[in-house]
Amino acid sequence: MQGALKKDTTILLTGTREAEATKLFSNTYLALRVAFFNELDSYALTQNISSREIIDGVSLDPRIGDYYNNPSFGYGGYCLPKDTKQLLANYDNIPQNIIGAVIDANQTRQDFLAQNIIDQKPRSVGIYRLAMKNNSDNFRESSVLKIAEKISLNGIKIFVYEPHNNCSNFSEFQYINNLSEFKTTSDIILANRYNSELDDVLGKVYTRDLFNEN
Repeated sequence: MQGALKKDTTILLTGTREAEATKLFSNTYLALRVAFFNELDSYALTQNISSREIIDGVSLDPRIGDYYNNPSFGYGGYCLPKDTKQLLANYDNIPQNIIGAVIDANQTRQDFLAQNIIDQKPRSVGIYRLAMKNNSDNFRESSVLKIAEKISLNGIKIFVYEPHNNCSNFSEFQYINNLSEFKTTSDIILANRYNSELDDVLGKVYTRDLFNEN
């Protein structure tokens, strides 16, 4: 209770296995929601229609709501990738389709966006921040990094702007600490989450962040 933000925090007493399953299913549901809106966005991109307008309409249904609906390059971070995989492993011989599909959908999204960028034939691609969210230094299982790795296989030069110094261990790409130099060097700039720092090079920015949210 000391670490809770709310004064009247609901306490649920469960067994240890139920507590573990609760965490795994919660994070897998969030990953599923990410995957759903990402696939909606992929559909809209291929059909040349507005993802934003579709999501705004879908979100009007109170059973769905207007939260956790912002497209991205795929889920990543500390919990969602490992918890979805752990839950799938726990199923073992139990019949399932959805859990495995959530994991596959994240891979499909990254492949789709990578090809979309490759088709534009850039000479160089800049990665604006590896972190999954704004104001974060969490780049574990970074989806934008995985997309960059796919792009680089086509001979496209990859540059990374990431002010956190310890991120250079995550890949063999060239890291640029100077933001102005980074902007000049990159033909296309990938931003999983948009930031006003990129306003002056908006024409170069490739993002699926429709709502400018974390």
